[in-house]
Amino acid sequence: MSTDPSPAGFVVIDGARFSYGGAWPAIVDGIDWTIPRGELHCLLGRSGCGKTTLLKLAAGLILPEEGTIRIGGETLRGPGERIGFVFQAPTLLGWLSALDNVLLPISLKRRVTARDRAAALDLLALVGLAELAARRPFELSGGQQSRVAVARALIGEPDLLLLDEPFAALDALTREELQDDLLRLCGMRGTTALFVTHDIAEAVYLADRVAVMAAGRVHHAQPVPLPRPRHRDMRYSPAFAATCRDLRDAMDVGTGIAPSQRPAA
Repeated sequence: MSTDPSPAGFVVIDGARFSYGGAWPAIVDGIDWTIPRGELHCLLGRSGCGKTTLLKLAAGLILPEEGTIRIGGETLRGPGERIGFVFQAPTLLGWLSALDNVLLPISLKRRVTARDRAAALDLLALVGLAELAARRPFELSGGQQSRVAVARALIGEPDLLLLDEPFAALDALTREELQDDLLRLCGMRGTTALFVTHDIAEAVYLADRVAVMAAGRVHHAQPVPLPRPRHRDMRYSPAFAATCRDLRDAMDVGTGIAPSQRPAA
């Protein structure tokens, strides 16, 4: 049974199962999930629960052993051309400028045009790096490198953006700034996104809907009752705190720890 009640969606994961080398239990074990066009959903779970593997399945980097994944109604049979991916590390090429790193996905396919360069400069401006376009990665901070990585994923105007804990290594304030940048860019472009994280507050702030994974399965899902656009003050609202608590309880249940067994604050 699907964990998302919506009968139709832009991304449809239907009974996806995957194991490395036929190992048991499966890393991803019969997951159903639907993302309507233009929404941002988060996969939340502890390390090793299978969320990154599910993200790779959604990207077409690996194929499910069972089940199907459909993007825009078409079954995914390999890496999708209209899918952008942001990895845990920025993975920038050290000998290229920030601008040329943003343009890399285009330069690997064809000659870069003046229009492409203008689009890349616009993206760098949107993430606050317009004046740093000529700098190489070693001349950028960790947060600036992450901004370049997000701009690179968006240069091809993807229909679907997949993000694998891209802000996890950053300090708290920089992480919040990048979350706001991501929401603004996805909102401007109507981009559908699937974001993997182990950070409960990050999932609540970003997502329209959150799935909690454990042992390869989605065992809890809930919408986030916060209006859009999101803003910093929402992080201190009762609704935000209550949603974080619900998701924490769900993560504990998924590992066999009853909420009542947690030490008292």
